[in-house]
Amino acid sequence: MLFSKLLPKEGNFFELFNQHADRIVEAAKAFSLLVTHYGDDRLREQYLQEVDSAERAADRVTHEVNRLIHTTFITPIDREQIHILINLMDDVADLLQDSAETMTLYDIRHMTEAIKRLTDLSVKCCERLRYAVSLLPKIAEPATAEAALKTCEEIDQLESDADRVMRSAMSALFRNEPDVREVIKLKAIYELLETVTDKCEDVANQIEGIVLENS
Repeated sequence: MLFSKLLPKEGNFFELFNQHADRIVEAAKAFSLLVTHYGDDRLREQYLQEVDSAERAADRVTHEVNRLIHTTFITPIDREQIHILINLMDDVADLLQDSAETMTLYDIRHMTEAIKRLTDLSVKCCERLRYAVSLLPKIAEPATAEAALKTCEEIDQLESDADRVMRSAMSALFRNEPDVREVIKLKAIYELLETVTDKCEDVANQIEGIVLENS
């Protein structure tokens, strides 16, 4: 029994990364449905709960990864890289939950075109993030490493698209919205949704670093 405890262990980090990425995509898709069906009180509450449930599940994975960092003798990649990656990923899930809750707390009455576009870009970023994470176990293979880097570039481009949408939306908001309260509320939502894509880009940058150091 003692001997078995002394044997090197790698932990199941890549599988946990995949589980977390799945929860991120679940949260993003539930948020998208929340936006689509925002006018329906019952569906709005349902999808709000689904976002919250996915975020809490992601939290549990994050806690497990951080626990394993301290109890695993051998890790497949650098411990600090693991720690940074899982916590950046958890920030994405947190931001999706924050966006959903803020819309409810601020009593947003209707979904603007900008919210819909930023939501769509956020979902795409999260889906590409999941794909990039799924490639990590095989980044020693040149083709896989190249595919991971290309996916990270796609996330960077989506973040740039979201940044342009937000700037345009902010400009229109300050020019055309006479109600100061609406300006404050919508500005907060636009910034949160753009930050989702920012954080996805941070994850992509971390994955790029892992690929370049380990491929």
